Amino acid sequence: MYKSRQIMIGALPLGGGAPVRVQSMTNTNTMDTMATVEQTLRLVEAGCEIVRITAPTVEAAQNLYNIKNELHRRGCTVPLVADIHFLPQAAETAAAIVEKVRVNPGNYTDRNKGKTEYSEQEYNDELKRIGEKMSKLIEICKQHHTAMRIGTNHGSLSERIMSRYGNTPEGMAQSAIEFANVCKEQDYHDLVFSMKASNVKVMVDSVRCFVAKMQERGMDYPIHLGVTEAGDAMQGRLKSAAGIGALLIDGIGDTIRVSLTEDPIEEIPVAYDILQAVGARISKAEYIACPSCGRTLYDIQSALHEIKAATEHLKGIKIGVMGCIVNGIGEMADADYGYVGAGPGRISLYKQRQMVKANIPQEDAVAELINLIKEGGDWREN
Repeated sequence: MYKSRQIMIGALPLGGGAPVRVQSMTNTNTMDTMATVEQTLRLVEAGCEIVRITAPTVEAAQNLYNIKNELHRRGCTVPLVADIHFLPQAAETAAAIVEKVRVNPGNYTDRNKGKTEYSEQEYNDELKRIGEKMSKLIEICKQHHTAMRIGTNHGSLSERIMSRYGNTPEGMAQSAIEFANVCKEQDYHDLVFSMKASNVKVMVDSVRCFVAKMQERGMDYPIHLGVTEAGDAMQGRLKSAAGIGALLIDGIGDTIRVSLTEDPIEEIPVAYDILQAVGARISKAEYIACPSCGRTLYDIQSALHEIKAATEHLKGIKIGVMGCIVNGIGEMADADYGYVGAGPGRISLYKQRQMVKANIPQEDAVAELINLIKEGGDWREN
């Protein structure tokens, strides 16, 4: 089980046992201060805990100051992340304003298009230049207590990395570990790392490889998870759930972003659903429900819909809705309450594994379940 260190993104703790943080990214023009502020406020209202804003130019990075001030004026202190892709100067400007900057290692590597071989001396010389190029940004981050995410993307590795590792998960992990070493040498540790790809397997393999490399070196930086360019609708949700969920089950991941080609507001409930599904963060009621079979002698589908409508506002409660006694008790073993078919149109209710009410007519059973939850002290009004 990987145990990350805790760092601060402004006043928000990340890693080291803190809840897995949900973040998203605005898709407004950063120079449109009010549009960016309004979208940020909507994201926060939906449950977003960290908001990333693109800063493709120095001018856009400077405007983050106006965005942050307006958010604070409206009482919103959500940590902001400046997303930098090409200009180190934009990163340096933003680092003095926002709580975190995201940089791609490609921002700081030499671009030698067509070069396929590096001698040991050439390889090490470039690493030295990377440290020199990053030193100003690192000093600004230290001065302002700004965190940094170093985000490696599949397909954007430097020629130097490609010459030794190819466009592989190991290459992505090696690129990130080299930047971790650069920051460590300059005594800067407020770091978060991400390995992103649109290919779920590449994303998962690269993160696992990077974590293994960190552990070999005694490093423990927090990890940002996400499947980039996942798409929209069901595809985007399934790819995100598969990649993010697999790593969370491994115990890896301190913050997540579900990247959907939709309004970014739609990313937030999906993120919380993934966290809930793997047990990383419980934010709402959960239901264990069997698919039913010939042994089910009541209308389980309508019962489940009715139970969810009545109880989905209850945070952290788990309810089993099972077709019959055959597998019901065992398969809903960790449920707080159970609704189990007992015969034609008849229901028995359970508190954990203990039956407390038997053979209730189905038309009365949901109301009786609510009474049982109230008696158990787990009910609250919507």
